Amino acid sequence: METSIKNRVVDVYTEMTPNPETIKFVADLNLYAGKSADFPDEASTKESPLATELFGFPFVKGVFIMNNFVTVTKTADADWMEITPTLREFVKGYLEDGKEIISPDYKPAGHASQSTEEEVVNKIKEMLDNYVKPAVEMDGGAIQFKSFHDGKVELMLQGSCSGCPSSIITLKAGIEGLLKRMIPEVQEVIADSE
Repeated sequence: METSIKNRVVDVYTEMTPNPETIKFVADLNLYAGKSADFPDEASTKESPLATELFGFPFVKGVFIMNNFVTVTKTADADWMEITPTLREFVKGYLEDGKEIISPDYKPAGHASQSTEEEVVNKIKEMLDNYVKPAVEMDGGAIQFKSFHDGKVELMLQGSCSGCPSSIITLKAGIEGLLKRMIPEVQEVIADSE
């Protein structure tokens, strides 16, 4: 029923990313569950009404939609302090109105020939690069992707992470939780046993 979707209250908050030109708008509902859609320019948005409307703002340079968030890339001359409230209210209103986010006809560019496992590996690497590695590097360590097979992600712990008693807690509670939430195909994250 369309009426049950419209006029709901949606919570949207922002998160900074390692890239100073991008910010995440995180919602308390799934926007594009288990998938991602990248719109690097306005011409690529025809299958996403949300991305099309976001590009209507003169300071929006890119849009990425995945699971429960929208990442917006701004133009270099825009200031996040000035534009974040406007974008947050827009995303919140858009979602509360129950408007279409991604068309059912959407086909990611360049993904037609990739196997599902390749797509999952790419998503895992992207999540590690954007959300895990920067935090781990601040603590003097590194985490490298080793493999993905049968739902298991194997990571190699390096630097201060190697042999650290809290690294297993970080691996299980932090990284595994994040990957399982964002990539449904991931069932477990394990450390390299070498």
